[in-house]
Amino acid sequence: MHEQKSDQLYYLTVTPTDEDWGIVVTTAGCQFIPPEGHYPLSGHPDNYNFKPQNGRILNEYQLVYIAKGKGYFSSQSCKLQKVSSGTMFLLFPGEWHSYYPDKESGWDEYWVGFRGIHIDRRVEKKFFSKEEPILHIGLSATIIELYEDILKYASQEKFGYQQIISSIVLHILGTVYYKNRNNSFTNTYIVDKINQARLLMKEHLDNPLSPKEIASLIGFSYSWFRRSFKEYTGVSPAQYQLQQKLSKAKELLTTSSMNISEIAYFLKFDNVGQFSTFFKKKEGLTPSEFRERAH
Repeated sequence: MHEQKSDQLYYLTVTPTDEDWGIVVTTAGCQFIPPEGHYPLSGHPDNYNFKPQNGRILNEYQLVYIAKGKGYFSSQSCKLQKVSSGTMFLLFPGEWHSYYPDKESGWDEYWVGFRGIHIDRRVEKKFFSKEEPILHIGLSATIIELYEDILKYASQEKFGYQQIISSIVLHILGTVYYKNRNNSFTNTYIVDKINQARLLMKEHLDNPLSPKEIASLIGFSYSWFRRSFKEYTGVSPAQYQLQQKLSKAKELLTTSSMNISEIAYFLKFDNVGQFSTFFKKKEGLTPSEFRERAH
């Protein structure tokens, strides 16, 4: 026999110490709506009260994951769309929204509400946006387990539980961002080409190829290569090469007996001064200071 899943709903207390952590969880729950079932759960406080036909506005973020079934979502910045199992949507404070399951299918829904400077920062930097609140990440047992961990800790409310469940929220956000970004690149041929370019950059640190040469080697125009590379990795090919130089410099400073001049020469800097300026700008330390601290 299958274990019967039960609805859960928690509204959580937050202390000043919890606020200092930078992110706090305000609510968490799950509900399993059968076909033709009533939606949503009853018993919400006024500030969470939700009628799908009217929608609502929250003063926090919420991550809602649909693990089974299908339904609909709309918000102030996103027109009405069908959603299916494996869909996550992020609700934003001050943003009107509405969502509900299809009557014929129902759905299984997990959610967690949170707020704090850590998530504000991610939204400010455009990792997540009101214009794209729907995140297609697919069915994931790992995501469900993370929600269930939050619910377990929330039900016990032991000392320090806010710190652990809010950190799980950040884990979920990172997983969602990773899955959504990679799922958006459905053309595996293009991804393979970009990864081939990255491998070429790593293999030729001691004799760097220009981005135009790399584009030619993988069989694409430079403009297409640069645009696609930045869209996939978040940085331009030239910036990526500099990141690889920095990583190799730190490796050599930590593990080799090469002096600073030799490392600068190996990485094809014009002179030691240029290498030192580059390294300090990135790391806040000169190469010599980094080596001393590492040892």
